Amino acid sequence: MSEIKVNTLKKYDGSTITIGEGGDTVTITPGITATTLTSGTIPNARYGTPTFDASNLTNLPAETKPTIGSISPTVITNDSTAVTITGTNYVSIPTVDAISTTGAIVAASAVSFTSATVIVATLTLPIDGTYFIRIENNDGNAVRSNTALLTVSDNPVWTTNSGSLGTIAGNFSGTVATVAASGESVTFSETTSVLTNASQANCSLNSSTGVITTSDFGGSSTSATTYNFTLRATDSQGQTADRAFSLTSLYDIANSGRFD
Repeated sequence: MSEIKVNTLKKYDGSTITIGEGGDTVTITPGITATTLTSGTIPNARYGTPTFDASNLTNLPAETKPTIGSISPTVITNDSTAVTITGTNYVSIPTVDAISTTGAIVAASAVSFTSATVIVATLTLPIDGTYFIRIENNDGNAVRSNTALLTVSDNPVWTTNSGSLGTIAGNFSGTVATVAASGESVTFSETTSVLTNASQANCSLNSSTGVITTSDFGGSSTSATTYNFTLRATDSQGQTADRAFSLTSLYDIANSGRFD
């Protein structure tokens, strides 16, 4: 009687394996338990566990995943906006998704491929919040940003109408006007150099409240003047909205004070 040595015998469907002729000695190693059988059949053959040895594999294609370094801009409104994404290993043309911290996924409406390091995604995100960016190349390799890189927020909205804020007696001292805008933690500033210029309107603007005051409206001026200026409202995300206003000084009325 001959002996058949089987170095590896693995079968996972539970069927019977027949090896050699009846009466042969079959040695099975390795297995759940090393087993020597003196029968030509192995009933319910489930021996060992699946293994994979990649040590001898060669010429396998390298996996190259894209990366995300930065995006610009980082804050956008709900309107359709082109966002430039800089990173590495982009392949023409990848897909781009914005993933909300709530889990909602919005695909870019368009993606343009500039180079392996720059792509531009057009995003329209109707819900304010913060978003992760996910990029998938057409070979299936993908990356998602580790942090929520993109903030979606409405711009501040002016609630004070543009145009004249009133006519004020020259050399008036006190509160001239108040401007207002809605938004998150809005602050106010002047983009021109007229309202707060001592040689022109000679006023002060409270950046938090929007209150405009003066200790000597018009300063050294002695003639009626219309001062045109632009104010900017800025929210906590750095978004801005500008609005043009004017104030007029009046010197031909004896009583000083505000005249609307």
